[in-house]
Amino acid sequence: MGVVAKRSSMTFYSDPGCHYSHRVRIVLAEKGVTVDIEDVDGKSIPEEVLELNPYASLPTLVDRDLALYETKVMMEYLDERFPHPPLLPVYPVARAMSRQFMHRIERDCCAQVDKIVHSPESKTAEKARKELRESLISIAPIFADLPYFMNEEFTLVDCCLGPILWRLESLGIELPNNRQTKPLHDYMARLFERESFQESLSELERELQA
Repeated sequence: MGVVAKRSSMTFYSDPGCHYSHRVRIVLAEKGVTVDIEDVDGKSIPEEVLELNPYASLPTLVDRDLALYETKVMMEYLDERFPHPPLLPVYPVARAMSRQFMHRIERDCCAQVDKIVHSPESKTAEKARKELRESLISIAPIFADLPYFMNEEFTLVDCCLGPILWRLESLGIELPNNRQTKPLHDYMARLFERESFQESLSELERELQA
């Protein structure tokens, strides 16, 4: 991957198919961080991760003596540790709004994706597909006025939503292409063409849209 340049003190244990790992890889690529990315099978967590992470979960980010295992914490840590380009607004109110948008994406989108991935053929997954599709259609118009999620600039909110949008087809979700959803399709095109997004993709993720 493009963000791996040389041996570094930072290691990112990443599930190459997981949207939570993907969001952090986008931040790493956006910041141009020198990091060793270790692709890990989520069903076979290596011993070094088990020693660092009490939840034995992926992703896990290790920076010297610091081990992080919650993705929003990782993303904000990286944004503070590598301040350019900034991925959260400067002003407290705008920062709080961005954090709330991320929380809503977790509740309205990520939760549905997790249900689909966990049991793709179940009735629960079918309901989740319907709810996720409707949620995305409902927010489509907001992208008509601003190029990114409620912002002129690319932020951590986009890092959270982008991996989900990239996976829609593989999740069995097709968005209509009409006047209402055109701003969302245009937003997706902007995201997917972004250099950091392309650099962040694992081989497995590239195959999702091959």
